[in-house]
Amino acid sequence: MIEVVASMARGPVFLAGEVMECLITFTNPISHLSTSASSEMLAWASAQIHCQFHASESRVALPAQGTKQDVQAESDTVLIPSRGEGGQCMLDTPPKILFCDLRLDPGESRTYSYSEVVPNDGPPSFRGQSVKYVYKLTIGCQRVSSPIKLLRVPFRVLVLHGMPEPPFPQDEEVAPSNPFLEEEEGGRRDDRPLERALDMLTITSRRCPHLFNITNMRGKVAKFCIFKTVYRLGEDIIGTFDFSEGDIPCIQYSVSLQSEEEIQQGYQRRPGQSISVMGHGRHLESCLHTASTHFSLPVPLNVTPGFSTDIVTLRWRLHFEFVTSREPMESHNVLQNQPEVTVWTGAEHVDVDTFSWDLPIKVLPTNPALTSYVSQFTGTNSINI
Repeated sequence: MIEVVASMARGPVFLAGEVMECLITFTNPISHLSTSASSEMLAWASAQIHCQFHASESRVALPAQGTKQDVQAESDTVLIPSRGEGGQCMLDTPPKILFCDLRLDPGESRTYSYSEVVPNDGPPSFRGQSVKYVYKLTIGCQRVSSPIKLLRVPFRVLVLHGMPEPPFPQDEEVAPSNPFLEEEEGGRRDDRPLERALDMLTITSRRCPHLFNITNMRGKVAKFCIFKTVYRLGEDIIGTFDFSEGDIPCIQYSVSLQSEEEIQQGYQRRPGQSISVMGHGRHLESCLHTASTHFSLPVPLNVTPGFSTDIVTLRWRLHFEFVTSREPMESHNVLQNQPEVTVWTGAEHVDVDTFSWDLPIKVLPTNPALTSYVSQFTGTNSINI
């Protein structure tokens, strides 16, 4: 028996275009129950990244494909990373050979490093109501005259649109060098895509207040102010309401952070198919006789930023709901030196109107190290072969 352990060095979340590194250890363990041990032999091992696509048959109409037999002969030495999985493999990287003819003595272990650039042309990791995009690192191992064993390590991919392509590798002899930088610091090329992405994300810190007048058929309800409409994962969405200039009393309001999952027209199962809406947080407040107030909604770290593919589009919005009174509501003033005790009771019946409003916003990725703390993946997996 050989134990195979794969562990991602920096966590299970990556930006597209970033270099993913994984340490893969092969061990021939010594069991305390066995009286004798022998050497173990592996013919080969290789690894590659692939993205698996799943679609709901009731909501997505995919073009018909030829039947494929998911059968792999015992003597076959070709690694098929998506073997045994449902859905379609829509993206994969070229396989990289880790070793050939590895012999491990009892108690011996070997560790190999696998690195690959996460493809820029793929979708982000997404688990929606209609479609799913799942990324996995697959390590294939095979003993001589034995079937291939697969070890899969799922991970999450964030896509930042507009990120520049990585530069072409240059020869070390002709590559420009900076004499003021040390050799080790200048050689950290793997971090440059991540640094460029984080620089692009700094635009979300800029604030430019947006003012909106909230009205209904009867008149002005409130003035709403939001400081920006572009947010990163983990940021707080903060908005303020000013009811002092309103003509219509507002009794209650709510704000919800929602995502809209829309199937492209060519892939809809039914014409005019509805959009899937999912809530990710809600703020509810009673605001009668309130001059001004505010709300704060965090953008969860585990959600998917907005994106669009040939099959699906994901958008984000703030959904507002207001409950207003049809009649003016008298406000009670407390006299400073009032000797008697006054008891206020709410009205038994109030005629109200309700209306809603949607404000589109943009949700962008953030530093992958932050989202790793709340990821459902561990970045580590093992198998015995």
